Amino acid sequence: MSYEEKTMKSEKIYEGKIVNLRIDTVELPDKKYSKREIVEHPGSVGIIPVTEDGSIVLVEQFRKPVEKALLEIPAGKIEINEEPKETALRELVEETGYIANKMEYISEFYTSPGFSDEKIYLFLATELEFEKENPGDDEYIEIKKIKIEDLINMINRGEIIDSKTIISIFYAEKYINQK
Repeated sequence: MSYEEKTMKSEKIYEGKIVNLRIDTVELPDKKYSKREIVEHPGSVGIIPVTEDGSIVLVEQFRKPVEKALLEIPAGKIEINEEPKETALRELVEETGYIANKMEYISEFYTSPGFSDEKIYLFLATELEFEKENPGDDEYIEIKKIKIEDLINMINRGEIIDSKTIISIFYAEKYINQK
């Protein structure tokens, strides 16, 4: 059986700076019809910055949708005509002040494919040099360097709840333990 849904009609109902929202009318495999609310996102990157001593550089910032400050890996939206690696290099220095002399592609994944097409491209940043922080006008960020063992414990205690960060910490643990 094919589970594909055929788009019969697509209506864009909102165009924003970061996301667009559309409603698709789809034909289901059983020939019935349904509506799908879809958030369109240009994609983003997540960066795992690993210091020489095996710490991970993270950012803590308030996230309005969940009404709390979250500890996260540096990340950001891919701009028009920008490659994911370029975005990763740019976002790392903007958010943390670090330049990565080595930026390695790791993986990519969809954040919430039930309602959004956002894909995150994940990079490992090593051979870091501190330059200076350069956050955007509307970004209020605190930089934290935390050992991988402590981060694993923080995940287990429910203190880190951002999915891209959890995925990244588990990847970083493997990377650091193989060094």
